[in-house]
Amino acid sequence: MHEADYVVRHLMIRGRVQGVAFRASALVEAERLGLHGWVRNRTDGRVEALVAGPAAAVDDFIRWARRGPAHARVDGVEIGGGERPEQLRFLMLPTE
Repeated sequence: MHEADYVVRHLMIRGRVQGVAFRASALVEAERLGLHGWVRNRTDGRVEALVAGPAAAVDDFIRWARRGPAHARVDGVEIGGGERPEQLRFLMLPTE
C-alpha cells in the first residue's frame, strides 16, 4: 500500500447505536476490511470510531457505518480526520 492510499477517519455515529451490537459488528467489519483503529460507546449515546487503512476500505467501512448492524438505526455519521493509531489491529475500547 502506498502512503498516499492510507487514510484515517474519525466517526461519530448517532441514532439507536448502543445496545444493538454496533461495536462488535464494527469490529468484525473492520477486521474483514483489514483496517485498524478502534470503536467505543460514548456516554451521550453515540458510537465513536477511528478507522485507518487503505482509502477504499475506509470508504467501505463508512458506508457500512451509515447502515450499521441489523437492529441499529443510524441517524447520522459525522466524519473528520484523525491521528494514525499506534496499534495495527482494530480494538473495542471501554465507554468514554
